[in-house]
Amino acid sequence: MSPVLLRYLAREIFAASALVLVAFLGLFAFFDFINELEDVGKGGYTLYQALVYVALTLPARVYELMPIAVLIGTLYALATLAKNSEITVMRASGMSNGLLMSVLGLIGGVFAVLIFLIGEYVAPPAETAAEEWKLTATQATVSQQLRSGLWVKDGRLVINVRTLMPDRTMRGARVYAFDDDYALESIAEAATGVFDGSGEWKLLDVQRTRFHGDRTEVERLAEIRWRSELTPEVLGVLMVSPEHMPFGRLWTYINHLRDNNQNADRFEIALWKKLIYPFTALVMMALAMPFGFIHDRMGGASARIFMGVMLGVGFHLLNGLFSNLGMINAWPPFMAALTPSLIFLVAAFWLMHRVERR
Repeated sequence: MSPVLLRYLAREIFAASALVLVAFLGLFAFFDFINELEDVGKGGYTLYQALVYVALTLPARVYELMPIAVLIGTLYALATLAKNSEITVMRASGMSNGLLMSVLGLIGGVFAVLIFLIGEYVAPPAETAAEEWKLTATQATVSQQLRSGLWVKDGRLVINVRTLMPDRTMRGARVYAFDDDYALESIAEAATGVFDGSGEWKLLDVQRTRFHGDRTEVERLAEIRWRSELTPEVLGVLMVSPEHMPFGRLWTYINHLRDNNQNADRFEIALWKKLIYPFTALVMMALAMPFGFIHDRMGGASARIFMGVMLGVGFHLLNGLFSNLGMINAWPPFMAALTPSLIFLVAAFWLMHRVERR
């Protein structure tokens, strides 16, 4: 394949993918804004603040939608080549399927790097900023699953936080300390908790009750310090879904859960998906390749684009389905994250084999 044709194919795929991505982002941003209208007026939440929130969530949308945009963009580019009989000419001049696949692989590698960079360095801070913006705008606290607040196990300590503020400070914290035999040693109740940046939480205005066999001792302290791996960033998992967290934060929280004998399946699956998801761009290109050899009488570019949308939506749904199935059935996290891509890759090679036999 000549360098000129390579540049032409890359330009067409990037242009079509960018156009599709912008269209999808506009559609999802509209739906997200409509959803945010339900909260406008609550706690001083305005239309402007809703628009800012939707804008801050767009990088996460780019991360999710880019493989689908790559699939549709590649289908369009190959359909254009097929319409002008350029693929037929290239094959007649000796271009092998392996060569075309390697060229698409090079282009897909660029998309894979972009997906990884957005998912690791752009989407997580933007998603965190979006949640903090909305919580501050609505004058709300971080929502909890239990009415009693957040419960976290940290070694021999069990921490109950009634309210976690958007700036990660605690309000109404209780620290239950147990001995090696799991007997309760003390309960410390603090009005507020602040992380000092050196690995310690500073609990202020504390009332601590110590249990000494048949008697108790109550003391009031201005502050106590508690060293823990539970940094504000780790507690930030309450504000951002695991799928939108950076690799380092996921790894830290998984280790914390393991050290405290807690189930980490959801976060392990999210960790493997972070590693595997960028390579779905290559899978999508492999899936689009067979359709480039189908004669234009099969429906042209519009039919293939529609097919690409259906395949992309199918992949997105399958990806979420296997994540849930992996947690329910305790599958190995690696397999739960890899299986959807593997299914579509096998389908791509099967389609390519069918096309070559024709």
